[in-house]
Amino acid sequence: MEDHLHKLRSLQAQVHPFCLLCSRSNPRGLALRFTSFSDGILAASFQPNPTLQGYGGRLHGGVTASLLDSVMTNRLFAEGIVAVTAELKVRYRGPVAIVPEILLRAWIDKRHRPLFLMIAELKQEDCVKATASAKFMELK
Repeated sequence: MEDHLHKLRSLQAQVHPFCLLCSRSNPRGLALRFTSFSDGILAASFQPNPTLQGYGGRLHGGVTASLLDSVMTNRLFAEGIVAVTAELKVRYRGPVAIVPEILLRAWIDKRHRPLFLMIAELKQEDCVKATASAKFMELK
């Protein structure tokens, strides 16, 4: 587990040094912190703030999609894999409120190097609010 988090942080610093979502160096960024890696699942919790809303009190749908994309990217980083999003499909299951905190989770569904099929979900109060499936293409 610790090895995965070390790889993740190393690749974040190397290839995402100023990422809007996961970099700790971007003063306007979200600085997502990925703290759990078990059973092949990477997770992060995040407290949205009002500057990220679309409709009043609700997280903007584009931010939701970006969060899902980021957790999948970082799941690959945890294995030392650098890949870019080739296709992203998001299913919105319900509105995401600005409060309370949200939980992001991602895992690898299938591996066909250089292609990786990924799954992610966004939960709030134990309710799945959005899911995503994506194809990531490994960079050489």
